[in-house]
Amino acid sequence: MARLCPLFSGSSGNSYYIGSSCAGVLIDAGRTAKQLNNMLETCGIGIDAVKAIFVTHEHIDHIRGLRVLASRKHIPVYASRGTLRALEEMGCANGTFQADAIGEKGMECAGMFIRPFHTSHDSAESVGYHVQTSDGRSVGFSTDLGFLSDSVRGELTGTDLVVLESNHDIGMLKNGPYPYPLKRRILSDTGHLSNQACADELSGLAQNGTTRFILAHLSSENNTPELAFQTALCSLTLAGLKEGTDFLLSVAPRENIEGKGIIF
Repeated sequence: MARLCPLFSGSSGNSYYIGSSCAGVLIDAGRTAKQLNNMLETCGIGIDAVKAIFVTHEHIDHIRGLRVLASRKHIPVYASRGTLRALEEMGCANGTFQADAIGEKGMECAGMFIRPFHTSHDSAESVGYHVQTSDGRSVGFSTDLGFLSDSVRGELTGTDLVVLESNHDIGMLKNGPYPYPLKRRILSDTGHLSNQACADELSGLAQNGTTRFILAHLSSENNTPELAFQTALCSLTLAGLKEGTDFLLSVAPRENIEGKGIIF
């Protein structure tokens, strides 16, 4: 069985570990190398268990610790071709660590098969990831997307566990302190997924076999964990699904100080 541990989630940094205690991968490295290493230890995972880092896109809250962690620990990095080009232009992928493009067909790593899929976000070439473990379990991972396209929906459908962005409450965002151009960006089709947009997808995924949901990348200014959770729970309940019987729902913590993970 595999374990998924949200290390960090939100605008201050994002990183997830997927695998066993002996071997796994990071999805993004959005905090400092020291913070990532410490959080892995909190979750009972040694840094040597990290066999690769898979990057979703080049925004700083997803790559802040990438260069230092990958170069110091000699961890290979994989991302889309567009993201790699952006990392090179930023001086992050500077030749001090192995950095390769992952093809659309995916690759094997740490006893798992990892395949990217394109997402809609205002970055060079953002992707989500579909991860299949050696025992046939699967995770659909998709954050930082302005809307859920049919192709992304297809990638998530049928997975055992889905990590999906629930970034903001639309009312809080519209009435909050952000300047208008930033509000418009977040609400656009290349921005971030709202609580309601996320919740609207969950019942269909649950009815097609997904039993575990993690709500991710919550805004600290325009959302609360309770509001994201209740919006999602309401949608699932209205579809006739029962928490604890048909599905398990949780919110990725901003910092996983309790070291919790999900076995799947």
